[in-house]
Amino acid sequence: MKIETSHYPQFRLLCWSHPGNTVLDGQDASDLYERNWRFVDTEALEDGERSPIALLTARYGNGIMLAA
Repeated sequence: MKIETSHYPQFRLLCWSHPGNTVLDGQDASDLYERNWRFVDTEALEDGERSPIALLTARYGNGIMLAA
């Protein structure tokens, strides 16, 4: 699974140190979301971003988001 940072607004904010068109593999994307979840504005999450988060959590987190 690949995640393009520019497609997801909240994820893009977490990837501030990466170029705008960065593509991360699923494990790296999942890890980044988990490590930085406290910075995600969950009220601003769009359905188009919630779905990949759910897929990442299911695939790489065994269904559990270990948010820091």
